[in-house]
Amino acid sequence: MAKAALLGKSGKADLPKELFAEPFHQSLVHEAARADLNSRRRGTASTLTRGEVSFTTAKAWRQKGTGRARVGSLGVPNRFGGGVAFGPKPRNYAVKVNRKARRRAMRSALSVHAERGSVAVLDASDFATPSTKSAAQALEKWGARNPLLVIVTAEETGAMKSFRNLPRTQVLEVGATGVADVIAAAAIAISEDALAILKERLA
Repeated sequence: MAKAALLGKSGKADLPKELFAEPFHQSLVHEAARADLNSRRRGTASTLTRGEVSFTTAKAWRQKGTGRARVGSLGVPNRFGGGVAFGPKPRNYAVKVNRKARRRAMRSALSVHAERGSVAVLDASDFATPSTKSAAQALEKWGARNPLLVIVTAEETGAMKSFRNLPRTQVLEVGATGVADVIAAAAIAISEDALAILKERLA
């Protein structure tokens, strides 16, 4: 059974085999991480087409008799100030990933940290009163590497406030944590309650 450091304390904590014993599946992790990052894109970029730019509808000059080539709309893409051809329009970047595949990818990402020894379990009750100094000391004692991901429950506000101001440290509620967040972190610290929720959701 994989072991994890106890943040701020001596000794080791047992990690549930259901979460931290999954072989690494590169294709699944890539698919799930890509879906996570795409779902965070706003998709609001929008350009004006030649039909949407504010231009006069009059011809630049008459059709015949000038010796110049005939010309129609001034809002065409090849003219300065004209519309954009094939530019971005508001769209949804969400990519569907099957539930079983997403769960397996998350277990795989967590197992990588277990193999590296970059997982720590924290007791949120130790940070019931927010203290960034205590959080920094606990991480220094553990020897945490940055960037660091701290996973807590929504009720553990003390722990959330203690870690969120530390440099290169991301604090996420367990339900908002994705595969991309876990893979991008050099080390992760998980509260005991968050670990129980992950076990229930992913096992």
